[in-house]
Amino acid sequence: MTTTHSTPAAAPAAPAATGERADLLESLARQRYFLRFTTRDLTDEQAGLRTTAGELCLGGLVKHVTSVERGWVKFILRGPSALGDFTRMTEADWARRADEFRMLPGETLAAVLEKYAEVARRTDELIGTLPDLDLTWPLPPAPWHEPGTCWSARRVLLHLIGETAQHAGHADILRESLDGAKTMG
Repeated sequence: MTTTHSTPAAAPAAPAATGERADLLESLARQRYFLRFTTRDLTDEQAGLRTTAGELCLGGLVKHVTSVERGWVKFILRGPSALGDFTRMTEADWARRADEFRMLPGETLAAVLEKYAEVARRTDELIGTLPDLDLTWPLPPAPWHEPGTCWSARRVLLHLIGETAQHAGHADILRESLDGAKTMG
């Protein structure tokens, strides 16, 4: 049986926050909404289709953003060990990471979206209650990190906003290639 999944019309409410935190959380919620909106009215099969020359599918893109956000929240709480040392990853590690970008057998769009919502709730709760957005950790070893660079919780949140917005744009291209639907326009 093929199930079509709809996306909520409004972004979920973030915990009561004020000032800078409220602005940052609202920006992140908006980008999350745009990403989720690209999956509206899709079947599980459609969510797993590659619609461009690349490897991405809509369900896989949501899985990837979920994993990235979960990892960065762990970084805020525990520091660089939470993300691991990307310079020491094996082929098997990279293969597992590649599974983030596709819908695997048995995965459903509803489950992928629910996991994303759970991670979003945890992120919002953390940012709403974190004693200080200036909490800073060094970035873990990775070819794309400048050695010795440190990021605050604030910087991580800004990165998540940018990453989510970038992937929402990717998702819009994938969706338009799938059936002509657009996020805007």
